[in-house]
Amino acid sequence: MSRIGNKVVVIPAGVTVEQNGATVTVKGSKGELTRTFNENIKLNIEGNEATFTRPDDSKEMKTIHGTTRALFNNMVTGVSEGFSKALEMIGVGYRAQLQGTKLVLSVGKSHPDEIEAPAGIKFVVASPTSIVVEGVSKEAVGQMAAYVRSRRAPEPYKGKGIRYVGEFVRRKEGKTGK
Repeated sequence: MSRIGNKVVVIPAGVTVEQNGATVTVKGSKGELTRTFNENIKLNIEGNEATFTRPDDSKEMKTIHGTTRALFNNMVTGVSEGFSKALEMIGVGYRAQLQGTKLVLSVGKSHPDEIEAPAGIKFVVASPTSIVVEGVSKEAVGQMAAYVRSRRAPEPYKGKGIRYVGEFVRRKEGKTGK
């Protein structure tokens, strides 16, 4: 029994869902997303509710059932509300700035790191040490935030680097000098 797969997805007002075989297109105020799902999982739309059904109770169908429902729910949430990930920079001289759609990071290297925003992703720099990655696709937002973080991941001795807001970095004790 898939608990996630059996949940009903509520489609908010202003969001349209088009189904063409196994390909589903979701359009909303923030944008449009298209994804092809497994053809064995059936999408049923009644009014403003969507449900998913599987043909049998095999292990593969159970896993695909829950995954399909979660991916569809993320598509609906993305086109109606959008997703965002907040990052913070900790370190002397660490700063971020926008040049058009390009994010320029100064993180203690001999050169600044320039990151071009892919289609559907937007960078917001509220202060020189805070970065917000926004977009419609949860997958793309998470991937881009992880890429920005990888430019200077937090180190365990001083805690310097780029980290998610609220992320706990386990600190290590340095040399004792004895």
